[in-house]
Amino acid sequence: MKLLLHPGYLPNIANFAALVQHDVCWEVKDNYQKQTYRNRCYICKDQGLHRMNIPIKHIGGKRDKQKYADIAIDNGYPWQRQHWRTLQTAYRTSPFFEFYEDEIVPLYERKFHFLMDFNLSAIETICDCIQIDMPQKKSEIYQPKITDRVDGRHLIDSKAILPLEFPEYIQVFNDRNPFIPNLSIVDLLFNEGTNTLPYLKGIKLDFQDA
Repeated sequence: MKLLLHPGYLPNIANFAALVQHDVCWEVKDNYQKQTYRNRCYICKDQGLHRMNIPIKHIGGKRDKQKYADIAIDNGYPWQRQHWRTLQTAYRTSPFFEFYEDEIVPLYERKFHFLMDFNLSAIETICDCIQIDMPQKKSEIYQPKITDRVDGRHLIDSKAILPLEFPEYIQVFNDRNPFIPNLSIVDLLFNEGTNTLPYLKGIKLDFQDA
């Protein structure tokens, strides 16, 4: 199935399951929207759910719209160092953190200027970790309504409630927190390692109403 997706920040499990199970084309011609997974992701720390935000440079005027591809990262704040330290603190005791950290840490050492460039590079890195090909297709124009493929762009909405079941796996700090479903793909990767791909393939997705 051909599917249109937004590239988010270390996408959640639902987005990565969609990527694994379908022929994905990236939506790169849309306008940027706040309160989405474009610049945020969720992981699990000792105190539970934790959000990581990539700071962006805002444009003036409330009515101004800016293309997602043109959104610049605010590198005046050391967000990369902070995010990597957060990931280390949250997952250094997980079974597979040491196995994958050398592949992931360059994302937080190389300077990126645009949010979409970072997100696509991060997704490609995760694809390498789970040994699948990174989707290369990108949209050429923005289409409000999709006719030639299934629209999965709603998955970027951080407030969307997805009627999906996520089988439980052992998470770090499971002795003090209940299982938290649909976190960033790194939570699954660091905890499940080589079982990440079978897990993603096993999630039942239904885009009939997308």
